[in-house]
Amino acid sequence: MKTPIVISVTGAAGQIGYSLLPRIAAGNLFGPDQPVALRLLEIEPAMKALEGVVMELQDASFPLLHSVEMTSDLNTGFQNTQWALLVGSIPRKAGMERKDLLGINGKIFVGQGRALAKNAASDVRILVVGNPANTNALIARHHAPEIPANRWYAMSRLDEDRAKSLLAQKAGCHSREVKKAAVWGNHSSTLYADFEHATIHGKPLTESISDRPWLEDAFQKEVQQRGAAIIAARGLSSALSAANAAIETVRSLCTVTPQDDWHSVSLCSDGSYGIEEGLMVSFPTRSNGVEASIVQDLTLSSFAQEKIERTINELREEKAMVESLLTASQ
Repeated sequence: MKTPIVISVTGAAGQIGYSLLPRIAAGNLFGPDQPVALRLLEIEPAMKALEGVVMELQDASFPLLHSVEMTSDLNTGFQNTQWALLVGSIPRKAGMERKDLLGINGKIFVGQGRALAKNAASDVRILVVGNPANTNALIARHHAPEIPANRWYAMSRLDEDRAKSLLAQKAGCHSREVKKAAVWGNHSSTLYADFEHATIHGKPLTESISDRPWLEDAFQKEVQQRGAAIIAARGLSSALSAANAAIETVRSLCTVTPQDDWHSVSLCSDGSYGIEEGLMVSFPTRSNGVEASIVQDLTLSSFAQEKIERTINELREEKAMVESLLTASQ
C-alpha cells in the first residue's frame, strides 16, 4: 500500500469532527487506496470524549486507517502532519461580541500557527474550519511565516454548497447541474453568493431563474443566514454539512478542476479584483491538482462590486480587531 498521509484534526471530539473522521478513515478524502494516519487534537477537558471517538474508529476497522493518535499537545499533534484541518474553535455565546470571539479564538490560532511552523511536514497544507475561519486563518498564517502563504485556506465551500442547493430548488433541477456558483468574501452574514457567473445545464443561470429580485435579495439572505436557521431548527450548529464541505474542499484542492466549473475557498489575496493583499478572502478558484489559483478577469456588475466591498470591509474590520495578535512577538 501507499505510504500513509498524516492528517491532523483539531476539535476532533466535536460534532464536526465526529462527522468528519469516519469519512476520512473510509477514504473519502484521498481515495480508496490511500491509507491515513490520524493525529487527533483536543483540549484537556474533552480528552475523555475523544477517547470514545477513537474507540469507535478502532471498532469500525477501516481498512485505510493506518493509525490513530490522540493528544492535547500541539507539538505532538502537528508532528510531521501533511494536512492540518483546524476544526476546533470556541463558539459564539449569548452576549458575546464579535470582537470578543475574535480575541478568544485568535489566541488559540496563534499557538496553532506556531506549532505548525515548528512541527509540520515541509509540504503541509492547512484548512481552517473553525469560525471565524477567515480571520483565524489570517492569525495562524501570520505566526507561521515559514509556511508559504499559498498553503493556507479557510473554508467557504459550505456557503457554496448552500447556494447551489437553493438555486437548484428554485430552478427545479439537481444541485449537481449548478456550476460556477462561487462565494466571495467572508464566511459570515456579509458573504456574496455570485449568481451572475453561475450556470445550470451549461447555460447561464438566468435562463433558468429569471427572478432577479429573488437572486439579489431573498437568495442572498438565505445563504447568509442558513447557519442560523439550522441552529434554530436543531438546536445545534451545522456539523454534517460542514464536515462534508471540508472533505469537498480538500478534494477540490487536490484534483484538477474541470474547465466548466470552479469552486469557493478562502485563500491569501494576491491583490486580484483590487482586494488588498494578505487578507484571507473567498474567491472563485481553480486547482491544477497541487495549487489553487484565483479565477481571473471576471466581469463584476455594480451590484456584485457593492456586495463584495461590503464583505471585504468586514474582513478589514476583523483584521483591525485582532491587530494586537498580529503584532505579537513571533
